[in-house]
Amino acid sequence: MKARIGIIGTGWVGTSVAFSTLLAGHAGELWLHDLRGDVAEGEAMDLADGAAFYRRCAVHAVALEQMREADIVVLAAGRNGRPDESRLDLLRDNARSAADIGRVLAGFGGIVLVVTNPVDVLTRVVAEAGGLAPERVIGTGTLLDTARLRERLAGRLGLSTQSIHAQVVGEHGDSSVMLWSGARVSGLALRDWPGWQAGEEPALGQQVRRAAYEVIQRKGATNHAIGLVTAELIGCIVNDEHRLLPVSRVQQGACGIQGVALSLPAVVGRGGAARVVEPAMDEGEREALMASARLLGTAFDALSG
Repeated sequence: MKARIGIIGTGWVGTSVAFSTLLAGHAGELWLHDLRGDVAEGEAMDLADGAAFYRRCAVHAVALEQMREADIVVLAAGRNGRPDESRLDLLRDNARSAADIGRVLAGFGGIVLVVTNPVDVLTRVVAEAGGLAPERVIGTGTLLDTARLRERLAGRLGLSTQSIHAQVVGEHGDSSVMLWSGARVSGLALRDWPGWQAGEEPALGQQVRRAAYEVIQRKGATNHAIGLVTAELIGCIVNDEHRLLPVSRVQQGACGIQGVALSLPAVVGRGGAARVVEPAMDEGEREALMASARLLGTAFDALSG
């Protein structure tokens, strides 16, 4: 299936999503929109000039309303985080535009992917503003955190990332939860791996949580890794892969969480993130997940305060 992919926001993140999506070959048409119409047109022209180097795809700048005709809409509009600013600090600045876009997409029949931070709260904002089914509004959530965890574990153990099976759940942010108890190196529990010490886990987890801040301090934004993550997620939907991925959506009872958007493993395919699977957790991890849910619920409630 060649899909019509729409990207709202052509800043650092939106253009990286566009570039990664084109190289992955998932789109038959790629539509770009930005409040700065000339920027969206310029990006579309620039990407179209490289057509000889990716699979056939028409790239155009379009009006926001045309996004309703896309198969997948990626929300990448909003300002970036500043050094030492938490993702939740971005909330009020980005929630208003996310709600406006959600209302434009009311009745939308495709899938919405939310990338803009704070991604968990904005996933809920878009779903509620648009009256969209929870499984059809997916935040990239902890998919990037999970990639970062695997990369750092692979470096520590001297292995490829493909050999590491570990995941992060909860908030894409400071309350994210590393599921150390279920981490595996191929089929072996991480905590049984020769030379691994459980005492290393807090520091490595903090590296994962601080990763975005470290990048922002140096270059002003994070964009390439989240572009790759989003393109991978688009591919799972377009190809109906039914892959189990830690993505954000409004939860409907999984792990006892109701109405809050956060990341848990979900089966992702053409119908969205339709089935949430509760991961194995020890008591401490479960408590941390519930604390993350409370934090995100409080942040959302503050929008109406």
